Amino acid sequence: MLSESAQDYLKAIYSLRHENARATTNALAARLNVTAASVTGMLKKLAELKLVFYEPYQGATLTPAGEKIALEVIRHHRLIELYLTEAMGYSWDQVHAEADRLEHAISEEFEDRISTLLGHPTVDPHGDPIPTKDGEIAASSRDTLDTSAEGSRVRIERVRDEDPALLRQVADLGLLPQTVITIGSRPDGASLTVYLADGQPRCISTRIAQNIFIVDAP
Repeated sequence: MLSESAQDYLKAIYSLRHENARATTNALAARLNVTAASVTGMLKKLAELKLVFYEPYQGATLTPAGEKIALEVIRHHRLIELYLTEAMGYSWDQVHAEADRLEHAISEEFEDRISTLLGHPTVDPHGDPIPTKDGEIAASSRDTLDTSAEGSRVRIERVRDEDPALLRQVADLGLLPQTVITIGSRPDGASLTVYLADGQPRCISTRIAQNIFIVDAP
């Protein structure tokens, strides 16, 4: 059975590639909080198992077998996040760390029961798509709020979930997934004004806007 650490590497490679970033040794070391030497050793092992393609100084990509495992771990993670919010009363800023601890522990039967209990959901509390049991995953936007043109109308699709403090700020601003907003001005270059349905302006920092992914709204 593949170790939890190896599964974490596969998930991290998938996430970096999804963000249009190279899964280099340094990027993985930063993402997983390990040394570059540890990354190199693990990538060599995963390459021997035919789970990644790895070339020194070029970064790593997943093989089909590696991607299947990564998506299974991601499915567990996102189902657990949703279960914690829907059934156990956790707030959306609390569930990422809990899901990280539990994602390797649940059985396939437990996964199936959570999915059934929740009505076979397609997105997690932060708007990220939940992979299917067959390893399919819906496409998601990579356009962030800070790139929106003034006057445009957009819908928030998802919010990065790693930073609990940022998630609390986003919730306080009412910028939750599925919320439709109108883009206002950038008064100082470091912030952005947006308008929700109530017509009241919200001024948000560029940092927050860079962690909110959007699609065009009708």
